Amino acid sequence: MLEMSILEYMMVPNIFVYLALIGIVLGLVAIGLFIWLKKQQQIDNDLHEAELSHTHQGMNAMMDDFNNYQVETDRKIAELEKQLKINNTSTNKAIEQIHKGLPGKIRGVIGHIEFARPTDKK
Repeated sequence: MLEMSILEYMMVPNIFVYLALIGIVLGLVAIGLFIWLKKQQQIDNDLHEAELSHTHQGMNAMMDDFNNYQVETDRKIAELEKQLKINNTSTNKAIEQIHKGLPGKIRGVIGHIEFARPTDKK
């Protein structure tokens, strides 16, 4: 009675069979989880790549704007320097003309003073 035949032995569930089935199921779950995580990682990588691309575009736009600002500012500074130089030369010419005519005006005023009659005779 204690002895079982091979057929009876095969019909009785063996613990190793259950463990093998559990191992197969766990392996399949692990493979499925790995594939799912890999897809999620790829989605995250694509989102980060798109965000990085937009950041690069924004930085390039800012760099272009800053370069244009620098060029425009340099152009304005050069124009202002040119206007200042023109104004200085015209002012200098006006001052030189005043200096040239000043001795004659001084002589004219002094001449009138010298030959003027005193108004209060005492």
